Amino acid sequence: MQTGRSVVYARNGGAAASQPLAVSAAISILNQGGSFIDAAIALSSVICVVEPGASHLGGDAFLVTHHAASKTNLAFNGSGEGSHAATPENYKDGIPMYGYKSGTVPGLVSTWFEAHERYGKLPMATILAQAIDYADNGFPANTGFVRRIAGHLKLNPDTRIFKDMGIDVHVKVGDLVVQKELARSLREIAQGGRAAFYEGRIAQQLIKGSEGWFNQEDLKAHTTRVLDPLSVKYRDITVYGQPPPTQGMILMEELLLNERFDIASLSEADRIHVGAESKKIGFADRNAILGDPEFIAVNTEKILSQSHIDQRAGQISMTTAGKDVAPVSEGSDTTYFLVADSEGNAVSWIQSVFHGFGSSWIIPETGILLNNRLTGFSLDPQSPNIIAPGKRPAHTLNAFTAVHPDGSLYLVGGTPGANIQVQSNLQLLINVIDLKMNVQEATEAPRWQHLNKPGQSSEEEKGAGVLEIENRVPEEVFEQLRAKGHEVKALSAWGHGSSVQLMEVLANGTFAFGSDPRCEGHASGI
Repeated sequence: MQTGRSVVYARNGGAAASQPLAVSAAISILNQGGSFIDAAIALSSVICVVEPGASHLGGDAFLVTHHAASKTNLAFNGSGEGSHAATPENYKDGIPMYGYKSGTVPGLVSTWFEAHERYGKLPMATILAQAIDYADNGFPANTGFVRRIAGHLKLNPDTRIFKDMGIDVHVKVGDLVVQKELARSLREIAQGGRAAFYEGRIAQQLIKGSEGWFNQEDLKAHTTRVLDPLSVKYRDITVYGQPPPTQGMILMEELLLNERFDIASLSEADRIHVGAESKKIGFADRNAILGDPEFIAVNTEKILSQSHIDQRAGQISMTTAGKDVAPVSEGSDTTYFLVADSEGNAVSWIQSVFHGFGSSWIIPETGILLNNRLTGFSLDPQSPNIIAPGKRPAHTLNAFTAVHPDGSLYLVGGTPGANIQVQSNLQLLINVIDLKMNVQEATEAPRWQHLNKPGQSSEEEKGAGVLEIENRVPEEVFEQLRAKGHEVKALSAWGHGSSVQLMEVLANGTFAFGSDPRCEGHASGI
């Protein structure tokens, strides 16, 4: 197929992300001899400065890493816990969307240092230098930056967030955006390490600013969990993803269900139908069991077992769309990126403040935006995801890597998009593995999304939703899907709610990077 962007081929590593300035920061670190994790932290920190509506130092992160020499894959869970005050009794009127009472302990900065301890080479002062410069001396606002501010003001017109960040709400494209207090916080982290955030001035400002809703014990107790990732075999490829409390299990189940079909030989309508039906099943199973595994038993082994997949695959009718799936609600604003280095190491990295601009609350005098991840909890006493102090809410965030039978790296990819993430990642893997597309073709191919309401990736997910498909797909495909009982709606040509970054390692060791034209970023290599 004809693509609007070219594949970026490179021998010595590269990066792909939603913001060009962040990609440049990663490439600079790689050129200075930094590792894949050094470059990823540089990219992560710049993203927080130039795309604050999607992720920030007050947010969380999830990583899947591949270490080439040892052929090992790890999952870093950088999600935060509810504070000591996060009890059902304190939320009798519901969990608010905005304000510090909607937040969990931030996990991103802890994740930087946990990953750096294992795989870092350069000092943190070098890694964070570009982010500090952009915060201190400014960067030019792009269209997405301006659009996100306007969008948030429509939702929360009384917010003080932009004043507290030092950002003019009337900023125009190309205007310099300066964030002096954020620059100060980044310098403190570069010089003082992890403790600067969780024990120093920033921590004290969070405690004081939240009127004790967060306390020193909440911050000191936080850790980044490093775990074995979930994995399944799809065809002869092993795919790795995030374990609970994220919903990476949905992607794993979707793959196992799709493997029961000869996807490459199906018509486009049947291929979309099988994908949508597997998505419904994955969410139904997710709703029944997902929570913090440190608080409840989350039996992903049963969900991914052959007997369970046998049962679920038998429920997929090729002629009729399924309807009955239990509900779940999630948030939407997230950043995904990937980085690889010359040694063949790579990271699939996703970070977020949950909804757009998170809690819409800045930790006083720090320039740091707090997440509103606490809204991901349930107040239903019967839910596995019931709110509790020290507990992590169920997450949408997930990213994947995939390896060949010999354990060597094959694919790295992911996307933001809340409940769309696992649907998009399924389509990416099918496009490359079954349909033999290159990474840019797989990224640009028309995509579908099944949601409870049109365009609402944060709404409750139920079986009887709307199947939205980019209108580059032929009309006859829409009609064939309607005949199966799907409610189908056309999206604009590039209207899918995802922004993919994808990398393949070719047989000769060359990296091939693809980046989604649905976002403002790009891919770059060395």
